[in-house]
Amino acid sequence: MSLPDISSLLEAIPQPALLIGRAERIIGANSGASALLGGAITGRHFITAIRQPTVLDAIEDALRTHAPREARYLTNAGEADVTYTVTARPVDWGSMQAVLVCFEDITHLEQAGQMRRDFVANVSHELRTPLTALLGFIETLQGPAKGDAVATERFLRTMAREAARMERLVHDLLSLSRVEAQERVRPRESVDLGALLTSVCQTLRPLTQDAGAALALTLPDAAIKVPGDADQLRQVFTNLIENAVKYGGQGGAVRITLTQLEAAPALRRPAAAVTITDQGPGIDPLHIPRLTERFYRVDGHRSREKGGTGLGLAIVKHIINRHRGRLRIESALGKGSTFSVLLPLDV
Repeated sequence: MSLPDISSLLEAIPQPALLIGRAERIIGANSGASALLGGAITGRHFITAIRQPTVLDAIEDALRTHAPREARYLTNAGEADVTYTVTARPVDWGSMQAVLVCFEDITHLEQAGQMRRDFVANVSHELRTPLTALLGFIETLQGPAKGDAVATERFLRTMAREAARMERLVHDLLSLSRVEAQERVRPRESVDLGALLTSVCQTLRPLTQDAGAALALTLPDAAIKVPGDADQLRQVFTNLIENAVKYGGQGGAVRITLTQLEAAPALRRPAAAVTITDQGPGIDPLHIPRLTERFYRVDGHRSREKGGTGLGLAIVKHIINRHRGRLRIESALGKGSTFSVLLPLDV
């Protein structure tokens, strides 16, 4: 097979690929390989182009034993690390023996695996603290505090609080799992947002009274309806309003406003906008991009004291994504926070 034929064949391979002959020189490389390893590599010894020992060993073994080999190739693309699986497979073209080397980008798989490991580690950490407390109190009640009615009552209250914390975490984990499973299924039910927000505010009235806060709900004269899942949208607004009351509404007002936008640039269509504004201490802008990550907390100790699991805004994000909407967060230290939900209208 001639050199032009080899180049044409390599260009048809969607991954970076190069062909190395028995003389250990690169016979051909496609444009992907040239972009990854550098230009003008054809004709050079493969060691001068690749320079990673594990990959070099795999290629040398494939050339020597005429058997397939695999390795990892690590590089950096700007700010992000990139991982490739490198396959070195012997090929025979008539009298010519060579090794075809392909680079498959598996960065997304590595990232997904790391996310799963981080998620399990976070869940384990969140459960370990209340479990340790429960075991400690049980041991105390069985030993030093046995028969002490006052201590028993105090410990049982604390144990009930820690058990409730674990229950909330498990509930939110199950809720997140369900929401993620449904994220690609568009909801079809028509939901009246004004009626839904009114119901949510009534449900949260005892919480606002305990916090010394007030809810100020502003609705338009005409009903605004969106295609959605009423239960999930209730979960979104309950979470956002509850957060505003707990973390920013003590002694102040939480304003909830529903408006209709004739053209929402983020959605490229008419939309309903729900804004929830508190008068709290605000959030440092550095934290805002990460607020919807699982288990991310601006103030972990305060969040746990308020009963937070670190999953609420992650659930909110997935529900809004399912509804083809957008979540916007605006805040500054000392100036309160505004959470805005944009949802496409029922048209």
